[in-house]
Amino acid sequence: MISYLDFEKPVAALEERIAQLRSVNALHDVDVAGEIGRLEAKSTELLASTYASLTPWQKTQVARHPQRPHFRDYVAQAFSDFMPLGGDRLYGDDQAIMGGFARLNGRRVMLIGHEKGHDTQTRIRHNFGMGKPEGYRKAIRLMELADRFGLPVVTLVDTSGAFPGIEAEERGQAEAIARSTEACLALEVPMVAVIVGEGGSGGAVALAAANRVLMMEHAVYSVISPEGCASILWRTSEKAPEAAQAMKVTAQDLKRSNVIDRIVKEPVGGAHRDPVAAARMLGTALTEEIDMLSGQSRPALVAQREARFLGIGG
Repeated sequence: MISYLDFEKPVAALEERIAQLRSVNALHDVDVAGEIGRLEAKSTELLASTYASLTPWQKTQVARHPQRPHFRDYVAQAFSDFMPLGGDRLYGDDQAIMGGFARLNGRRVMLIGHEKGHDTQTRIRHNFGMGKPEGYRKAIRLMELADRFGLPVVTLVDTSGAFPGIEAEERGQAEAIARSTEACLALEVPMVAVIVGEGGSGGAVALAAANRVLMMEHAVYSVISPEGCASILWRTSEKAPEAAQAMKVTAQDLKRSNVIDRIVKEPVGGAHRDPVAAARMLGTALTEEIDMLSGQSRPALVAQREARFLGIGG
C-alpha cells in the first residue's frame, strides 16, 4: 500500500473510494464499473495536476518518501550482473555507500551509490544512507579500479549528508569527503552522477563531481537540509518550507542555474508509485549520457569535468 503525503490527501480520498466500490462490486455483484472508471480518471488527473505544481518543500517530502526506490532497487531493475565490492582496505566496510561492477544495457560500468534502507532494520544497517569515512574511501578505491580498467563510473546519490558522529570525525570524515571529490575530478573515464532522492551537502558532492550530473524529477540537492537552514536563519525548523523555497533545491531550479545537466522524468505521482518504470527511465538516460561521453579522450574528460565545476556561478 502507498503511504500518502499530507498534500496527497485529496488523491487518497478518491483512491479509497475506488477501493470501496471495487469491494462492493466483488461482494455483491453490483455493476459500478462506470463509476469506478470515472473516479479513476479523476484520480489520475488530480494526481498529475498535483505533481505538476509541487512546491520545493513538497518535492523535499517526495524525495524522502519511505517507499521511494533506493540504490538496491535501481540495481535490481536497471542494471544486471552486479558484483558488490566491499571494504576500504583501511578500516572496514560501510553499508551506507555500496558499489561494484555492473552492466547497464550490456555495457560494463562501476556502480557506486548511497543506500538508505526500507525498514527499521535495513535503515539502521545502512545508517540511513549517511556515509562514514570508510564508505568514501571505498568509493575512492572503486573509482580508481574503474579508471585502471577503463570502465565508466555511475553514481546514484541519495543522502541527507555524511554521518556527523564523533567516530566519523575521529576517522577523518572531512578528509575522506575531500579526497573522494578529488578522485571524481581526476577520473580519466566517463562519470555520470544522478541525484535519485536527497543530495545533501559534501556527503553528496563527494560522489557527484561528474562529467554529467542528472537529477530525478522530484529529487532535491542542496548544501544543507531545509530544516538545517531554517534552524540557522530563523532559529526554528518550522520555517523549513520557506527555506526550501529560498534555497532553490529542486531539479528544475538547479537546471536553470546550470548546476545540473539533465532532469530524468519520473512516473506520474513520483518514483515510489512505479519503481520499475522509474528505473527504466533512469537506465535509458544513463545509457544515453555514457554513450555521449564515451567518444571523448581521457584528457578531454578531465578537462570537461574541471571546466564544468569551475564554471558554476560564473
